[in-house]
Formats: sequence, structure tokens, C-alpha cells
Amino acid sequence: MYKIGSKKLINGWAFYDWANSVYSLVISTAVFPLYYDAVTDKSVVQFLGIDWEHPDSLYSYSLSFSFLVVALMSPVLSGIADYTGSKKKFMKFFCWMGSLSVMSLYFFDGLDTVWVGIVFTILASIGFWSSLVFYNAFLPEVAHPEQQDRASARGFIYGYIGSVILLIINLVMIQFPDVFGITTGMASRISFVMVGLWWLGFAQITFKRLPDDIYNRKPDADYIWKGYIELRKVLKELAGYPSLSKFLLSFFFLSVGVQTIILMAAIFGSSELGLGKMNLIVTILLVQIVAIVGAFIFSRLSERYGNISALKITLGIWTLVCFCAFLLDKNQENVAVYFYGLGGLLGLVQGAIQSLTRSTYSKLLPETEDHATYFSFYDVTEKIAIVLGTFVYGFLYSKTDSMQWSVLCLALFFLASFIVLSTLKKTKYVQ
Repeated sequence: MYKIGSKKLINGWAFYDWANSVYSLVISTAVFPLYYDAVTDKSVVQFLGIDWEHPDSLYSYSLSFSFLVVALMSPVLSGIADYTGSKKKFMKFFCWMGSLSVMSLYFFDGLDTVWVGIVFTILASIGFWSSLVFYNAFLPEVAHPEQQDRASARGFIYGYIGSVILLIINLVMIQFPDVFGITTGMASRISFVMVGLWWLGFAQITFKRLPDDIYNRKPDADYIWKGYIELRKVLKELAGYPSLSKFLLSFFFLSVGVQTIILMAAIFGSSELGLGKMNLIVTILLVQIVAIVGAFIFSRLSERYGNISALKITLGIWTLVCFCAFLLDKNQENVAVYFYGLGGLLGLVQGAIQSLTRSTYSKLLPETEDHATYFSFYDVTEKIAIVLGTFVYGFLYSKTDSMQWSVLCLALFFLASFIVLSTLKKTKYVQ
């Protein structure tokens, strides 16, 4: 068993980002959405006995449903995991569930099997996001507070590098299927299997190094009820820590903006600016590559100037991204170049803000053995923010017939996060 703070333990923990980030890039962002659009293009899709004239809505609803399931389920399961000392077992279960579900997307090969794509999209999303709850909860158990900024950043850096490598391999297959003796559709389906195998295979390195039940919990037979009691206890404790509560509120506001932009950026580029698929894929790759640099730079800035100051800088840049996106117009000359520039600016702070919020929350936690339960509230905050953000974005788009006003509105959430963050009292490890 590796000691807390050891290089091998931190690297082993961070390597789960290398394993799972291929899901968020290849499945959530790049290959699967394009494949889904190609299969269902201008078609009426049947699912649950309903004719869906707009298949994109069905896909959007399926993701929303998966977020709702995770938001409702993770706090209770986290309470059970903390009470029984079984975070690692839960993390393994959801990793297997997610990776096998991703591989099952291989069997989505036409309109007759859209149900396969939808069902396993939901299960893969639940597996991915649920495993992250328990993964994040290990951070205070693998790194000391003064190490957590770098450890968190290392995870995101690993994730961006690994996901870019696999995405490039997948794109080569999809762009040149004849070289491999397959069709474009088959290349995409093989990519889904590769994502699942990559995720599951590399995760074994993490599972081998993470500790088991470091607090030696010995649960009673009624562990489900005791897990629920554990959840209620942490909820009451949370109200007694104003800095932690304020940070969650700030995290909620910034997540509305961050997650909505990440989810809607490709649609904004396609529908609002009229950019082609290759333009969007190039932008996605650019964001991932620049995010590696951003996560590294801001982890060092946080060490020198403090987490709060570093987060404020990222919030300022996110606000600037919103204003720049608002000013873009598809009739502008070289609009694709401007979009690439915006992608680079976004990439600079995407990895940074995700890394810093995780480590800052971990540093603000009280002395506790209930890390999974505390991090479940962090996760639920993010999921509720996604639901609100996508609703606000869609509502404004329906009222104004322009996504630019939707993007501009997101700047208000970054401003609100900045204001709340400014009220946060400094602590020993959060300056």
C-alpha cells in the first residue's frame, strides 16, 4: 500500500483521467454525436412507442435523464460507500458499467437500432459521471493539501493527452476507412469499442494503486440505512461550514456557464456560424491541446497567488469568451479563424477551472472520513447546473432565435460566481 503523498499513488490516481477522458471527448463531444446525426439525419425515430421528428431532442433528453439519475443516486450511494469503506468497489462497478455500455454502442448500426444507441448512451453517461464522484473523493486520500492543486491538474493533463491521442487515431480511421478495408460507419462503431477498451484497460492501473478502506470501516448488516444516516449527517455538517457552502454556490454559478459552453459549443459553431464538421473537430482538438498548457499554468499560478485569485482570473477569461462569442457572425470574413482563436482562449481556462475547482473544494473539506459523500454534493451541484444552463440556453434561443444572446447571458453566471468567490474567507491552504 502506497503512502499518502507518494508519487506513485498520486500518478496512479491521476491516471484514471487518462483512462476515462476518452469517453468525454470521443463519445460526448466528437465522434458519437456526429455518427448519431448521420444515422438519424432527416428521419423520424421511434423510441418508447413515440415518433421523434427531431432525433437530436431525443438524444438531448437521454443525456438529461442520465444526469438526473446521477444527481439523485450518487449522494445515497456515496453515503453507503463512506459508511462501508467501499469507494473503490463503487468506482470499479461504474467504470465497468460505463465502459461496457460504450462498447455496446457498436451494435447501433441504423435506424432500427436507435434504441441501442439511446439506452447505452444513458448507461454509459451514468457509469462515467458516477465513477467520477468516487474518483474525485480519493483526492484528499492520495495527496496532502499542498499537493492537491498539482495532483488535480496532473489528472486533467493526463486526460487531455490520452483523449487527444485516441481521438486522432479514431479520426484517421473515419477519414480514411478504405485504408483499413472498412466503411466510415464501421470505423465509428469500432471507435466506440476502442474507447471502452481504453477506459477499462487503463483504469486497472488506478485500481491497482488506490487504497482499500483506509479507515477500516466494519459495516453493520443494515448498511443501506446507515449509509442514508451518513448522508444526513454530512448534509447537516455542510451547513456549519460557510466557506464550503459559499464555494459550492460559486461552483454552481460557474458550472452553469462552463458546462453549457462545453456542451453547446459545437452546436453554436455549426448552427449559428455555419461551420463545417472538420472546422468543429479542429476546434475541439485545439481546445484539448491548449487545455493541457492551461491546467499546468494555472496550477502554478494557484501555488504562487492562491486558489481564489487563480479562479478569479479564469472567470474573467470565461466572461471574455462569452462576449467574444456574442460578437461573432457567420457573415464575417474568416469567421472560422476567429472561432479557432476563441477555442484556444477557451482551452486555456477549460482545464484550469475544472482542475482548480476540484482541488479547492478538496482543500476546504473539514477533517472527515466521509470524502465520497462530500464530493457527491460537489457532483450534484454540477449536474443541477448543467440542467439549468442548458434550459436557459435553449429558452433564450427559442425566444430570440439567436444563440448569441444565450451565450451572452452565460456571462452573468460567471459574474455571479466571481462575486460569491470574492466573499470567501481565506484559509491555511486556500488563499
